[in-house]
Amino acid sequence: MKKCFTLAKKAKGKNMPNPYVGAIVWDEEKKEIISCGYHQKYGESHAEVNAIKNAEGNTKNKTIIVNLEPCSHYGKTPPCADLIVKSGFKKAVVAMIDPNPKVQNKGIEKLKKAGIEVIVGVLENEAKELNKVFLKNIIHKKPYIMLKCATTLDGKIATKTNESKWITNEKARQQVQHLRSEYQAIMTGSGTILKDNPSLNVRIKNKKSPIRIIFDPNNKLNFNYNVFKDDGVRIILINNSNIKTPKHIEKIGFETFDKLFKDLYQKNIYSIMIEAGQGLNSILLKEKEVDEINHFIAPKIFGNGLDFVSNLETIKVDDSIELENIKTKIYDNNILINGKIKK
Repeated sequence: MKKCFTLAKKAKGKNMPNPYVGAIVWDEEKKEIISCGYHQKYGESHAEVNAIKNAEGNTKNKTIIVNLEPCSHYGKTPPCADLIVKSGFKKAVVAMIDPNPKVQNKGIEKLKKAGIEVIVGVLENEAKELNKVFLKNIIHKKPYIMLKCATTLDGKIATKTNESKWITNEKARQQVQHLRSEYQAIMTGSGTILKDNPSLNVRIKNKKSPIRIIFDPNNKLNFNYNVFKDDGVRIILINNSNIKTPKHIEKIGFETFDKLFKDLYQKNIYSIMIEAGQGLNSILLKEKEVDEINHFIAPKIFGNGLDFVSNLETIKVDDSIELENIKTKIYDNNILINGKIKK
């Protein structure tokens, strides 16, 4: 199953909005892999199809291992469950059920009805982590939201004079570049742009810069800032005024964050990295729109300055926003804490 995950990851960035899926044809008697396959690109063959094709007919009474329930409906390709049945497999090992209502449990039931032994739940948590974006998209019809922040030990993102470069070290900042390259879009607010004039691009060779989403509902910005540069990257401006935008900039209005993210999903935005200031950080956390946090901490203490969040109005400890599934990494003397928001 771990090999399925490795195979699935080869499609990074090429198969949206489809999930990452890898499949293996396994000979249980000989304890060896016969063939492998993965879903390479949206609209093309699914992982199971590629693995079966690569097996060159050697599938009868074999086991197929796949990290997501095989599909059971006609979409851009025929149902994988039908092909598994037709290919004569005796067993299927599946990491997780597909939450898509068109598929959910239907693929498993189709295999069982054909007399195939089905094992479900092998490395299920790891499978869900691999396809966290797909799960959020399918269940909520909204993009997956990751908030990144970099603070001092006492939670400051700037001194009281608004100086913020650089709180974290070079290695931590390089990791931020990698994070940007992993997300389809990056979002920031007008306050951050007015203060820092960032480019929000990826400065790693052969890595694609994310779509830029600029939250400026009250029209505080002009189009001379770096984020509005026509560099071939898609730009979406969230703005409620009647201003005329350059041709390379899309503009949509703002009512609520719930509606905004649903609108962005309809515009084929599936994952967003938030790299903003106190205002946008706070409201997104308060509105429960954040799924994951990457918090870089430098061993520095300002004692005063700008907090990375404020006014969350937490009265009781039990009401606090809590992270789970915590992972930590150290970049020289800087620490990264990664966690999912506990729902």
